[in-house]
Amino acid sequence: MKKTENILGFIGILLLIILGSTFLKTNMLLFRLLVGAGLGYTLMRAYTGFAGSVNRAYNGGSTKLVRTLMFMFSITALLVTGFLFKADPASYNLWVNPINLGLILGGLLFGFGMTFSVCCASGVLTDLVTGLPRAFITLLFFSFGVFLGFPIQRTAGRVRNSWVSTPVGEKLYGGIYLPDLFKWDGFEGYLGALILTVLLCGIVSFIAYRYERRRKLNGSFVGIPTETEQHKHDDFDNKDHKFFSSENYKRLFVKPWTLKQGAVAISFIFVLLMGVTKAGWGASTPYGIWFGKFLMVFGVSVDSIVSFTKMSPGVFELPFFDHPITVQNVGIVFGTIIYLLTAGKLKETFVSELKITKKEALLFALGGITMGLGTRLANGCNVGALYTPVANFSLSGWVFLVFMVLGGIVANVLSKKLSSSKSDSTSSSTAS
Repeated sequence: MKKTENILGFIGILLLIILGSTFLKTNMLLFRLLVGAGLGYTLMRAYTGFAGSVNRAYNGGSTKLVRTLMFMFSITALLVTGFLFKADPASYNLWVNPINLGLILGGLLFGFGMTFSVCCASGVLTDLVTGLPRAFITLLFFSFGVFLGFPIQRTAGRVRNSWVSTPVGEKLYGGIYLPDLFKWDGFEGYLGALILTVLLCGIVSFIAYRYERRRKLNGSFVGIPTETEQHKHDDFDNKDHKFFSSENYKRLFVKPWTLKQGAVAISFIFVLLMGVTKAGWGASTPYGIWFGKFLMVFGVSVDSIVSFTKMSPGVFELPFFDHPITVQNVGIVFGTIIYLLTAGKLKETFVSELKITKKEALLFALGGITMGLGTRLANGCNVGALYTPVANFSLSGWVFLVFMVLGGIVANVLSKKLSSSKSDSTSSSTAS
């Protein structure tokens, strides 16, 4: 079966390119599809994602992912500087988001939701392959939450207006563009902005390291099985194996990437995306558009949807595969499938999470809708309100990070209490 999956995986790569170039209307859409596939492949092979940053730390004590994300933020910001230095920032669609009450509440809601759904805006796409029931329920209610939040995002001052702004930030979406604070540094502010970004990444990494060390010292560190698998010692020596050997195939296509390898790959894909499209990585807005299209299937008019969302009718009338971020999101799903097929893991992975309880379904729905609403209040998800803004030197990304973590902690504490209550109830029933 694994060899069959391996073959299907390489056929899938060819089909993705052939069908994409045949049916997508522009080369830019094909580029988006391939970028999405690259992101999906990397997220899956490196067992990485943003939701795990809080969940792994709280439940297992491991902050390896948190520290890896800080490494990724640093190198992405460094690479992005190559585009922005000596360029007009306004020529790029930089996501310098407003700093306001919406950002704070959005971060809290998003962090809360990603804990219950065990995924995020991009992770829900990879999980459609690895945990279909959970991901499907999450995505459905995530889309509903985004749709409900559209009118708030479009009209509410607490979401649109920034408490503080800098000159370049004011020209974009509002908020603080860090290079504006360091115009005296001799490098148009980018040296100071880059140093500050690396410093903030270092502070978060230091706090995370201290937290993990404390968990190990007090005996509450459990660790994460996937991280253990990723960092197994590799004693491969090419003198012992031919190039066309099963051992070499496993190294090239099966062996999980380390978190840092995944971080480097995502950073380069991000920079490639920004260089070609002049914008960063976003994922969540299409979910609300998909929900609007879903309503249209059941006879709801475009006029009614536009009246509610305060958005342009063209957004909902645009064919599904003409929307660039939609195509990119679909690519993430295909990239996930391609890795699992070429690694011979698709079947076993797909069936591993097919059963869920009613209580779990309700929690996934809660997670989805709170994440969806959170993205509209914060003007993005953890790629659109965290990763891209940080890489674009926006202070808003760091504010979002703080409140996303707080929301995740609250949800983990609540989840633990719910689990304890369930255990107590089961024990009482057994005793009686």
